[in-house]
Amino acid sequence: MKTLMKPFDLSQLSKAHEVRFAGSEGMEEQLPWPQFTVADLNFFYGRQQALKNINLIVPNKRVTAFIGPSGCGKTTLLRTFNRMNETVPGTRVEGSIRLGEKDLFSIPATTLRRVVGMVFQKPTPFPKSIFENVAYGLHLEHRLRRSEIADKVERSLRRAALWDEVKDKLNQSANGISGGQQQRLCIARALAVDPEVLLLDEPCSALDPISTAKIEDLLFELKKFCTIIIVTHNMLQAARVADYVGFFLSGELIELNRSKQIFQNPEKQETQDYITGRFG
Repeated sequence: MKTLMKPFDLSQLSKAHEVRFAGSEGMEEQLPWPQFTVADLNFFYGRQQALKNINLIVPNKRVTAFIGPSGCGKTTLLRTFNRMNETVPGTRVEGSIRLGEKDLFSIPATTLRRVVGMVFQKPTPFPKSIFENVAYGLHLEHRLRRSEIADKVERSLRRAALWDEVKDKLNQSANGISGGQQQRLCIARALAVDPEVLLLDEPCSALDPISTAKIEDLLFELKKFCTIIIVTHNMLQAARVADYVGFFLSGELIELNRSKQIFQNPEKQETQDYITGRFG
C-alpha cells in the first residue's frame, strides 16, 4: 500500500474542533474533542478511487454511524482508521488522518490496532476456549500473571454484557455458543486490551432481533470509555444508537451531523432521498 500523506498543520486540528452542529432548538453545540480528524482524504484500489476528498471529525466517546448504499466507501473509510486496507495489494491513500494529535500513519500498525480495535460483520471467534479468545491479545501485549489475565477477561466479558451467560463455561469452545454471543465475545476480545476506539463493520447484519438489541444496548455502555464508529445499512439502527451520522454516496461524504438532524431535517437533498427510500 502506498501512502502519500501531506504534512498536517496542527492548526487544522484546532479549526476542526470548532466545527459545530445545529442543536434541537436552533442553538449550536460544540463537538467533543476529536478522536479522528480527516483532511482531504482520497483512497484508491489500483485505478479505482473509493474515497474522494473526505473531510470529517469523529468525536471522542460518542457513537458515530456511517450509512449509505453498498459500495459508497463507508467500510473503506472504517478500515482506513486502523489501516486494515494496508493488507490489500495495490491500494493508495492520500491526505491526512490524525488520531488525537498524532499522525495515524506514523504509528506502528500493531500498536495502532491495539488502540483501534475492530469487530467484523461475521462473528470470528478463534478455535479456542471462550477464556482464551478474550485473553488472546493480553498474551501478545502484556506480561501478566494468570490472575491478572483472569481479572481482565472477566472485566471484558462484563463490559460486553456476556459474563453472566458464559461464566460457567469459560473453558468450553467459543464455537459452541450462539451467533449473538459469539459477536459479543469478539467485542470482549477487542475490549480486553483497552482500546481508545472500537470499529464495528455491520456487527448485527447476521444476527437475530434479540441479539441485535443486546448489541445496541451494549453500545450505550461502551461509549462511556471508548469512541465507537459503526457502519450499518440499517437506518433504524443508526437512528437508535448513533450520536452522529455520516451519509456517504459514490465515495463522497455528503453530510455529517447529529443523528436527529440527519433523520429529521437533513441539509442535503441526496441525504433526504436516501433516508426516505427514493434510492439505495
